[in-house]
Amino acid sequence: MNFETKLVNLKIKDQYGATNTPVYLSNSFAYEDAEELEKVFKNRALGYAYSRVSNPTIKALEDKLASLEGGKQSILAASGMAAISTATLTLLEAGDEFVATSSLFGGTYNLFKNYQKYGITPRFSQGVERDDIAKLITNKTKFVFLETLGNPKLDIPDIKGIAEVCEKNNIPLIVDSTMTTPALIKPLELGANIVIHSTSKYINGTANSIGGVIIDGGNFDWTIFANFSEYKRFGKLAFTVKARGETFKDFGPSSSPLTSLLNELGIPTLALRMEKHSNNALELANFLLEHPKVKEVNYPGLESNKYNERAKNLLKNDFGGMLTLRVASKDKAFKVINKLKYFYNLANIGDVKSLVIHPASTIYAKNTVKEREALGAYDDLIRVSVGIEDIEDLKADFAQALK
Repeated sequence: MNFETKLVNLKIKDQYGATNTPVYLSNSFAYEDAEELEKVFKNRALGYAYSRVSNPTIKALEDKLASLEGGKQSILAASGMAAISTATLTLLEAGDEFVATSSLFGGTYNLFKNYQKYGITPRFSQGVERDDIAKLITNKTKFVFLETLGNPKLDIPDIKGIAEVCEKNNIPLIVDSTMTTPALIKPLELGANIVIHSTSKYINGTANSIGGVIIDGGNFDWTIFANFSEYKRFGKLAFTVKARGETFKDFGPSSSPLTSLLNELGIPTLALRMEKHSNNALELANFLLEHPKVKEVNYPGLESNKYNERAKNLLKNDFGGMLTLRVASKDKAFKVINKLKYFYNLANIGDVKSLVIHPASTIYAKNTVKEREALGAYDDLIRVSVGIEDIEDLKADFAQALK
């Protein structure tokens, strides 16, 4: 089954023949005998016990997202940040290290930096090539973390090369694919072991609910780690079992059935939306590139972009819906944002509506100037999440705002 068909035809199994996922608004699930419930709690039988850990409505979305990425299992969380913290804390212990690119979403960067308070050391690379990562790996490194497209830096890592470095060093590769979705790239096919999405963004598509997901590729031997010793019988699915049974259950970052359904509603149109986002972003980027009041435009679809060739190879000739522009000063950036009519000024991406934000004064407000520049959040930079509106309206809106 091809990807676009799969988006529409990921069927559910319902005893009454429903073709949309039923919503199970139940905190707990009853069992006829105590022995069966004991088996569920001890991971000796499949089933639902408490919706904080698992729920049939949520499971339907988990199965769909795992299938779309080519993974084996997944865990739906309350947000993208909840997914990242659950995935990483399932692996980490005091004294561990991990490697991440420095071109991360601000929330992720700050989370990783704060891990130092708990005796965990993040090592941030300055580049996104395999050698940039390889030189930071030590015998304490527990995993490597990167984004398919840096947010807002828009750099594209050598995922396959970095995956080879990870395999050589026997450590897993975790990839946040929020910006690209499986419509543009499938990191597991390039050697990644865990894929993460903030489903709040492009997967949802209409910004009506928050969510995140951890997708386990089932392609790494987690039992090499001492803190996975009691999960050896689960083999290459030990990560998901430990994550759900320990980190996820203990910290409680669970989604709700209704939120899960709202996120699921975006799946059938994902390929159509990503194509339209990408086409609009490319045309707007080319328009802004020629504008005399724009200092710089960053979009991987531009022929002049540093990562254009890699983007063509990895992203199926669609380059995503985000671009950035620089306009020489913070004051000018604010003036442009304030004059735009069709672009909502808010902290989100991936909506069908077009959005803008000044990252340096918002998402990265608590970071130092040096950190902001390393993360690509310059004082004069505007981040644009391009929607699916008529592109002529979007270009005209920027033209009048820049004027």
